[in-house]
Amino acid sequence: AKAVLNHNETTIAELVKPLGYSTALFGKWHLGDSKEYLPQSQGFDEYFGLPYSNDMWPKHPENPEAWPRLPLIEGDSIIQYLDDDQNMLTTWYTEKAIDFIERNSEKPFFLYLAHNMPHVPLFVSDKFRGKSDRGLYGDVIMEIDWSYQQINEKLKELGLEKNTLVIFTSDNGPWLSYGEHSGEAIPLREGKGTVLEGGVRVPCIMKWPGQIPEGVGQPAAAMTIDILPTLAEILHVALPANKIDGMSILPLIKGDPNARNPHEAYYFYYHRNELQGVLSGDGKWKLYFPHKYRSLEGREGGKGGIPAKYNNNIQMNLELYDLENDISETKNVADQYPDIVSKLSILGDSCRVELGDVLTGIEGKGSREPGKIIAGSL
Repeated sequence: AKAVLNHNETTIAELVKPLGYSTALFGKWHLGDSKEYLPQSQGFDEYFGLPYSNDMWPKHPENPEAWPRLPLIEGDSIIQYLDDDQNMLTTWYTEKAIDFIERNSEKPFFLYLAHNMPHVPLFVSDKFRGKSDRGLYGDVIMEIDWSYQQINEKLKELGLEKNTLVIFTSDNGPWLSYGEHSGEAIPLREGKGTVLEGGVRVPCIMKWPGQIPEGVGQPAAAMTIDILPTLAEILHVALPANKIDGMSILPLIKGDPNARNPHEAYYFYYHRNELQGVLSGDGKWKLYFPHKYRSLEGREGGKGGIPAKYNNNIQMNLELYDLENDISETKNVADQYPDIVSKLSILGDSCRVELGDVLTGIEGKGSREPGKIIAGSL
């Protein structure tokens, strides 16, 4: 059985639809590829995109026989297969987004634009190919920049800018094994596939004229789990019936000088059920529990879309880092701050009781099961 998003869980689209919002998702979904688990079964009026990662296709550089043809879906139907190239994906998603905004300019709307790029394999349209000084990866980033420029200009053109909250962020750090087809995490440690800062600390830009101060940085910690409850507070709607881990960070977003992160801590799980780290709510202290992680160990990443090999058995011990003064996580200070280690360890224990942890054999009394596809897909 394949795990997918359980229909009992509430998406942002389902949160806002009762308020009269039009909802759309253009891009990557990866929460179920059978018809009954596609976005239109989870609150989205419109969907156009790939049902999972764009490297899950017959030309995968390491495991091509694992994946079937790569389907491009509109609504709940496959409209074509992208077996040869994905050059137009970023442009198509942008055109869909612009069209959706134009058609819904007279009513509230929620648009989730999830670009597949710059996830590998990298593809770019002719209008940006060869235009950057960073090779194909730079070309791809230029096209993504163009995409969001188009959207922002459309919001201005339609007079929607001041009444629209725009959130731009990423899901993880760079896939370092792909080298020249990857971004960089410097000065952060490691990258995608780890819970070290290079894997989980990502850029986030929010724009809401008159509500969010322009050009102001926010050093406080936050997570994407906080987006839904923040939107719920803005819209004055109740949170979902099922308990969720996020909390509203609206005061932080608005730049309130007295605002503090509402979380006592954030918890970092890997493979869904391995608790590998805890970050204090103020973002200063990060404690890692013993686990294994992957690293290139200083070697260069791959070239031409072929990844270098990780060592997947690097041992992390019980280690504490002061991110306020050591963002690169170079100095383990666990011995110097036993009280912080103890406090964060206790919080980790509480989280294990609630959500479980395969590393310690605790099942977790509050964890909920995902949905399951027993067989088949589109």
